[in-house]
Amino acid sequence: MKRSILFFMLMTAVSLYGYGQQTGAGGTEQLLAGQWSVEKVNEWYAKQAWIAGCNFVPSTAVNDVEIWQDETFDIPTIDKELGLARAWGINSVRVFLNYVVWEAEAEKFKSNFRKFLDVAKKHGISVMPVLFDDCNFSGTVAKVGKQPDAGRDFCLGGWVSSPPAAMTRDKAQWEKLKAYEQDMIRTFGKDKRIIIWDLYNEPGNGGTPKDEIKAELLKNVFVWAREMNPTQPLTIGAWIDSSSEFDKLVLRHSDIVSFHAYDGKSKFEQRIEWAKGTGRPAVCTEWLHRPQGNTVAEILPLLKETKTGGYLWGLVNGKTQTHAQWGSTPQKPIVGIWQHDLMRSNGTVYNPSELHLFRTLAGNFTTDKDNVLLPIQ
Repeated sequence: MKRSILFFMLMTAVSLYGYGQQTGAGGTEQLLAGQWSVEKVNEWYAKQAWIAGCNFVPSTAVNDVEIWQDETFDIPTIDKELGLARAWGINSVRVFLNYVVWEAEAEKFKSNFRKFLDVAKKHGISVMPVLFDDCNFSGTVAKVGKQPDAGRDFCLGGWVSSPPAAMTRDKAQWEKLKAYEQDMIRTFGKDKRIIIWDLYNEPGNGGTPKDEIKAELLKNVFVWAREMNPTQPLTIGAWIDSSSEFDKLVLRHSDIVSFHAYDGKSKFEQRIEWAKGTGRPAVCTEWLHRPQGNTVAEILPLLKETKTGGYLWGLVNGKTQTHAQWGSTPQKPIVGIWQHDLMRSNGTVYNPSELHLFRTLAGNFTTDKDNVLLPIQ
């Protein structure tokens, strides 16, 4: 969801992030309480299938409140579209949860999430939940009920943060955030359908300050999660640059190194090398920006070759309208080549060559001499 394209400075990455003392064989580690060691997380990662994933928002939802609140929870569409994802070879989805739905109807929210996990499992898809998120492109405060209507070509025009930004600034509200996070991880922290917990999306985006208060909250978010002793690894994605104190902080606390990368191939390669320089497994939790040269043809083979997990944005074009570029509004539409998404809302493929490549690299398919897809025997 990043609106500006910034790049990591590869040569200084290891020293900046303090991972020089967290090496594997024979090295000493300075771990935080409850943090997985380099050895443990690499052993875990070696047992996983290569993550060929996507960020998933059903086409009928404008934001993550509309996904989960009971009155708009659309399990038939979710079932249909996760089935389409599996037909591409996609084996994992990253999904955004929202605090305000939990606050309004916690048990119903968890019930709906459990139904989502059931459907994902049916299609052979693991789930990476995102608990907190600073992105808010609608300019409105998150609340349950009718959600903002985004005009035509309004990229993420209905997207709201989780929680409302004011709560992240008010320490008196943090006990509520702790209760939400710990309830979700207490309930699902040993659920095998969940592969990784992404605790906080793009902290400091959406106009919220990147300061000591936010840094303190991020540290607490990791502590609160680890108090629940989940069996899945924890992460927060680096999305700014290697000189950012926020990126250094979240990587210092994460079990898995995750990052966002909407750059072309050469800079994407640098980000992978930087991430792997930490000694920990790497997962790119947001990619695909066709106008920037960040395409399926360039990036998917790179992820597969380097054994880097990846979640592109997104699957089916719908109410989020992420076919349009960041900053696109009805008054100033920026469309042209689609920015994100693999399919139209009716399930037709935007670019058939992308489907072919996904099925070849991620699915159980190969090709014959006439370039026809065949199941792998």
